[in-house]
Amino acid sequence: MRLVTWNVNSLKARLPRVLELLEAFRPDVLCLQETKLAAEAFPHDGLAAAGYRAVEASEGRWNGVALVVPDGVEVVDPSPELPGNPVPDEARWLEGTVGGVRVVSVYVPNGRAVDDPWYPRKLAFLAAMRDRVADLAAAGPVVVAGDYNVAPTDADVWDLAAFPPGSTHVTPAERDAVDALLAVGLRDAQRVVRPEGEAYTWWDYRGGSFHRGHGLRIDLVLASAVLGVEAVEVARELRKQNAAGDKPSDHAPVVVDLAGTA
Repeated sequence: MRLVTWNVNSLKARLPRVLELLEAFRPDVLCLQETKLAAEAFPHDGLAAAGYRAVEASEGRWNGVALVVPDGVEVVDPSPELPGNPVPDEARWLEGTVGGVRVVSVYVPNGRAVDDPWYPRKLAFLAAMRDRVADLAAAGPVVVAGDYNVAPTDADVWDLAAFPPGSTHVTPAERDAVDALLAVGLRDAQRVVRPEGEAYTWWDYRGGSFHRGHGLRIDLVLASAVLGVEAVEVARELRKQNAAGDKPSDHAPVVVDLAGTA
């Protein structure tokens, strides 16, 4: 299975980029986050023209997630429900079974700052994820892919000095929450194939961050240990300006090839 996860930061703005990705990588499932669309505005026709179809959870503001699969592939038993979700009115979770694997596209709340009300909501969301993923992992193979808004280790941050006290994404509590997900039997796919080194997936639009290498690894693919990780690529070309001059997302897609068993 080839799985891609991508925070597109507006599917309306980034649809040509998504179609470019589908043509280049031909994924078996594409997990999208931050689609920023109402359900009635979701570009099903545009995806159909590329030979793909989508199941989506849309709320119309800054969130929204989707599972995109080739025509003829079924997403079995799709559900946007996350028991214990502290922000149930936002579209941040979508799970469905593809090829016998329970696949989740997730967009974890940002958290903003540790003294902001969104920080405890973020931790509560991650705790709800852990409980749900524990159930899913006990039932069969699962992949939880998306924008976690957490850099799991210091190696996933270009410079810790850029995150003074009060900053999110790097706090012990957030990192412990990701570790708790791994503890139910998942592996961090990127670190399976590249245990060390820079593998950033997000760069701020400001200050030339992409070209200066000032990034974070916050887009994660956590997969059941029974799924072999064959290859992982951060598709950095899709983070760059293209010939048409359209603005890219601030995230790059993560492309993961998974075997059926380890």
